Amino acid sequence: MREPSGQQVNDTGTAGVIARPPLLFLGALLLGLAADRLLPLMAPVAASDLVRLVGGCLILTGFALAIAGIRNFSRAATPVPTYEPTRVLVTSGIHGWTRNPIYLGMFLLYGGIGVAALSPWILVLTVPLAIVIRYGVVAREEAYLERRFGDAYLDYRRRVRRWL
Repeated sequence: MREPSGQQVNDTGTAGVIARPPLLFLGALLLGLAADRLLPLMAPVAASDLVRLVGGCLILTGFALAIAGIRNFSRAATPVPTYEPTRVLVTSGIHGWTRNPIYLGMFLLYGGIGVAALSPWILVLTVPLAIVIRYGVVAREEAYLERRFGDAYLDYRRRVRRWL
């Protein structure tokens, strides 16, 4: 089967990720904030202007990156939600620099909130969150895209790095 873009399509299913990625990020964020209250790792301190600036820059950069990725999908008329089948393989724009701009943006946004909130737990939870996103979401999406688009995806994967 061929999509209107001329790309060969072999599979119409979905990636079967373990959970919606925004919910994973939100869950880790809420867990981190709760852990900061219940099991503080440091005494409360006021955030300096520099800390707020760094956190704000991370938040804005992450937001911009995620929006660029979402807009790229919208322009290609392919859905963003992981529970819907991908219609086309998006390889241009921001997706020509990183295969996962939306997730990368979410990580920067998440880390920026952790920095701005002076939340050690949010930052500590970045590691398990990254593992869950990498293996429970990205690996499943990559396998799905390889099944769905075959050689076109394999060529894209060779040319463009997963994160940066």
